[in-house]
Amino acid sequence: MLVALFIAVPLAELALLIEIGRHVGVVTTIALVIVTGALGAALARHQGLGVLRDMRGQLAAGQVPASSLVDGLIILVAAALLITPGILTDTVGFLCL
Repeated sequence: MLVALFIAVPLAELALLIEIGRHVGVVTTIALVIVTGALGAALARHQGLGVLRDMRGQLAAGQVPASSLVDGLIILVAAALLITPGILTDTVGFLCL
């Protein structure tokens, strides 16, 4: 199952990038991938720092930061998806944020 996922997702990404490249051009498609990656990395960093502040506040108040840890994990997954070139992974990454 996992092997199929590692084969299907890159193939779907490639097919989508080729189709987008046909409609808007190669340079625009490459720029889109670069911009979404950079924007996603900046947003993930900003969100991650916010979660870190929340965790520190919860720990200072003597609370267990369980929800902040889950938020941090989701942001980490989102960041990994956003720095991976592709439209599908960027979409899922932005939805995670």
